Amino acid sequence: MPAKPPAVEIEVDNRVIRVSNPDRVYFPSTNSGKNAATKLDLVEYYLAVGPGIVNALYERPCMLHRFPKGLAGDKVHQKRIPGGAPPWLETVQLHFPRWNRTADELCVTELGSVIWAVQMSTVEFHPWNSRRDDTEKPDEWRIDLDPGPLCDFATVQRVAGVTHEVLDELGATGFPKTSGSKGLHVYVRIRPDHGFKDVRRAALAFARELERRAPQDVTTTWWRKDRDPAAVFPDYNQNARDHTLAAAYSVRGLPDARVSTPITWDEVPDLDPHDFTMFTVPQRFAQLGDLHREIDDHVFDIAPLLEWAERDEREGAEPPADPEED
Repeated sequence: MPAKPPAVEIEVDNRVIRVSNPDRVYFPSTNSGKNAATKLDLVEYYLAVGPGIVNALYERPCMLHRFPKGLAGDKVHQKRIPGGAPPWLETVQLHFPRWNRTADELCVTELGSVIWAVQMSTVEFHPWNSRRDDTEKPDEWRIDLDPGPLCDFATVQRVAGVTHEVLDELGATGFPKTSGSKGLHVYVRIRPDHGFKDVRRAALAFARELERRAPQDVTTTWWRKDRDPAAVFPDYNQNARDHTLAAAYSVRGLPDARVSTPITWDEVPDLDPHDFTMFTVPQRFAQLGDLHREIDDHVFDIAPLLEWAERDEREGAEPPADPEED
């Protein structure tokens, strides 16, 4: 029986983290021209973009998408931190009304906790849009431009342009990124004055405005079976409680090791999401730094969006349906 590969110790600031099975293959095939990517490659990626991933996750409850056997095995969605976690790891306790249970979720405050999660086979990091000071009051409005099954990326790019236009008119600063899959995300820092229902209602009002301006490209139809499959759905439901998106700089569980990558608005018309992988983003990060580093300096009050929601409802629009909460 072949010998088990030795563990390695990784120094992260003032922590030493033991990484077991460093040679385990996580991404069997990539388009990088390199060999299959291993657990240690994933660790080295997150070290390279450390300030960016910590900024994206900082003090937010975080769900972990784990692949204990790599992409060839099953994916595990993990909310609760497992027993045996180091005593310095920070968590936040959340209550889930559906089952009247609580869970202690990872709450990143330093890069060491990210690397510990990768040691625990985490590939993707999915944070809440609220922070632990008040987990029921989001401070981030998330615009998820989700393409239908027959929607091409050019349509997503056009809708992103309209999104930028409307945000500018509102006086809101949007921070775009690739989703790491087929769509685009735009994040807006907001005042934590409202609960999830109000933020989601505001997000729906914004989505309806996109639909009015680009009816050929955008749909806000709730039921997937009724949507135009060639349109973009601005998924306002991603602002509901316990609904999460892959963080900026999170690797995605896709064969080419794609990354959800911050971009500039000027890049949107010509970008190809396939260009942003765990092999290419470190060099980009070294050159550009974290393109979302100033997001906390641009805080938007969603009051105008709530006025839009009230106007729409007066004119007969349905309020958003209540999603299931875990």
